[in-house]
Amino acid sequence: MARKSDPEPKRRRPAKVADQIKDWVVSQGLQKGDRLPGEAEMITRFAMSKGTIREAMRLLEGQGLIETRTGPGGGSFVGEVTEERARSLLGNYFYFKDLTVADIYQIRRVLEPEMVAQLAGTLSEPALAELEDLISHYAEPAKSPEEERQQHVDSLKFHASLARQSDNPLLSFLIGFMAQILSDLTVYRKLYAPPNRELWESGRNHQIQLIAALREGRGEDARLIMADHMETAQRLMEAQEAEVMKRFIAE
Repeated sequence: MARKSDPEPKRRRPAKVADQIKDWVVSQGLQKGDRLPGEAEMITRFAMSKGTIREAMRLLEGQGLIETRTGPGGGSFVGEVTEERARSLLGNYFYFKDLTVADIYQIRRVLEPEMVAQLAGTLSEPALAELEDLISHYAEPAKSPEEERQQHVDSLKFHASLARQSDNPLLSFLIGFMAQILSDLTVYRKLYAPPNRELWESGRNHQIQLIAALREGRGEDARLIMADHMETAQRLMEAQEAEVMKRFIAE
């Protein structure tokens, strides 16, 4: 017998009103920095009590969707959730999900090869120079666990930098978030120890080849290089993950 899924919790009235306020802001075409109506007008417009309106506004402020200013010219204004804040909030959601390297690479292997195929031949010289500068941060194998950790973080910045070049904001966000969450996972699970020269050498070589393909507009080559990069990195990172788990059990 199929197990019934738990019913969704009933949403409280302030949360529903917060959604109505968001819908109204969009329908009015309001932008970041535009002033919102005062509390009295909100009470009338949404036919809700003062307490409900205030709690709804606090919810929206907590989400970063409105800003409250005090003093002369103060009031409530349309805010904007920054990409950094969105990643932080989403990262908090996944913090207790026990993500694995395989979970992350399942997404990366689908998205990143297609992204670089689309970017080939479109990147400016400054964008390509930024990628080359990032690679220069790990030009030599790490000589200590601390340096190994930093090299892992820097190599994932390469992918985040690539993601920022995409003109698809959803694709850019997802790939950048995957790079960030893998970076965080690598650090707090110490997947950088022990040092792995094969992982460093393979990753750096793939990235050098990728920059050349991007510069020369070879989209299909870029796709294949990134696909091989993801496959190899997953295999080696999973080996690191298994080694860490083995040490943890032994301790």
